[in-house]
Amino acid sequence: MEKKFNVGIVGATGMVGQRFATLLDGHPWFNVVCLAASARSAGKTYKEAVGKKWCMDVDIPETMKDIVVMDATGDIDKITSMVDFVFCAVDMKKDEIKALEEEYAKHECPVVSNNSAHRFTPDVPMVVPELNAEHIGIIPAQRKRLGTKRGFIAVKSNCSLQSYVPAIFPLHEKYGVKNVLVCTYQAISGAGKTFDTWPEMIDNVIPYIGGEEEKSEKEPLKLMGKIDGDVIKSADEPSFTAQCIRVPVSNGHLGAVFVDFEKKPTKEEIIEIWDNFSGRAQELELPSAPKKFLNYFTEDDRPQIKSERMLENGMAVSIGRLREDTQYDYKFVCLSHNTLRGAAGGAVLLAELLAAEGYMD
Repeated sequence: MEKKFNVGIVGATGMVGQRFATLLDGHPWFNVVCLAASARSAGKTYKEAVGKKWCMDVDIPETMKDIVVMDATGDIDKITSMVDFVFCAVDMKKDEIKALEEEYAKHECPVVSNNSAHRFTPDVPMVVPELNAEHIGIIPAQRKRLGTKRGFIAVKSNCSLQSYVPAIFPLHEKYGVKNVLVCTYQAISGAGKTFDTWPEMIDNVIPYIGGEEEKSEKEPLKLMGKIDGDVIKSADEPSFTAQCIRVPVSNGHLGAVFVDFEKKPTKEEIIEIWDNFSGRAQELELPSAPKKFLNYFTEDDRPQIKSERMLENGMAVSIGRLREDTQYDYKFVCLSHNTLRGAAGGAVLLAELLAAEGYMD
């Protein structure tokens, strides 16, 4: 792509905002010109505002540390005059996030959001670029509702879904998945924490993550849905049930998955579908897209968090242990990096898709 886009990160001081900063440093299409956060960070340089809260394993990007942080709510006029679009990863109440993101969109500034607030707004596309890229076709209907020419909101799905839904998606298209039971084992970075800030997670497992099970059961059906007039209608099936557990791991979400099919494939047919699966992100050769999206491991003890989470810069999904089950047709294990594929990386990939398809022009 010839054109470079000037972008802002709204919510730049939090963990996902920090991840956006590291991913966008040196990005071939996107140039960060603006960082915004809460009023208490406004007026400080990014380095001062983040201070000891910086928790990435690389330093604050040189190009950003001296940028003066703006007020995400108070400086909307100024922010939107500087950028072509914004990434949003704010930590606010859901109704406040909804209003804030709509305000940016109404300032004719597209918003690519990591937040959950708009995931079930019927005309807001929730997109994993390899799975349901066609859902961005709802944007003209959303612009009509908002009364905008350029502004819109697009969101990525919940981080835990990104480990197992990509494995189920192509199987459902070919063989019809009826029922899915999934148990997710989720890293502490998903809560915006490190072991330093959450010592009670060391040597511990917490069998509850607020709101996560509902998202894990509902969001896959929106991803598998279809545009119907001015809304995205969620699919009726498969039926999902989930348990979500917090485990003492820094990064990486693992899913143990059980599936029943309308038409049961062989193990070899399943692995072949996974091996050959790619989507619009690969077709367009987007900068953040993994070359191979789904990777099946034949070893009994893989995938593992430590060895597989950074596969393809943390943007690939790893699968293993496919075998027949006594109650379901098959069971298997999936893994993805929750703050890369699952959060900021997935949002950057979505922005690349939107830019390549002309929605940021």
